[in-house]
Amino acid sequence: MGLLIAVLLNALALFATTVVPGITFRGSLVTLLLAGLIFAVFNAVVRPVAIFLSIPLIVLTLNGILLWLASLLIPGYAVSGIVPGILGSLVVAVVNWVLGALAGAR
Repeated sequence: MGLLIAVLLNALALFATTVVPGITFRGSLVTLLLAGLIFAVFNAVVRPVAIFLSIPLIVLTLNGILLWLASLLIPGYAVSGIVPGILGSLVVAVVNWVLGALAGAR
């Protein structure tokens, strides 16, 4: 039952994308339902993997933004943009990991 609902909702969502300039659909209802099935399978299989693989990038980006925001509040500390913030957050993560490992090794 869940798969059927997913197929129907995906078919409806795919049809709704035709409001976007450059996206058209001229197929039959069967074609649309088949496309909904393909998207349902894609979402069930590929989406969790993609989310899992993107989590580190999301964390680095958020930490980079937080590092940049912190620089606005810390006199004398400056982060000149999002890329230096992301790279800085990577440095902070590595240093914290190394220091944590050394502190735990005692």
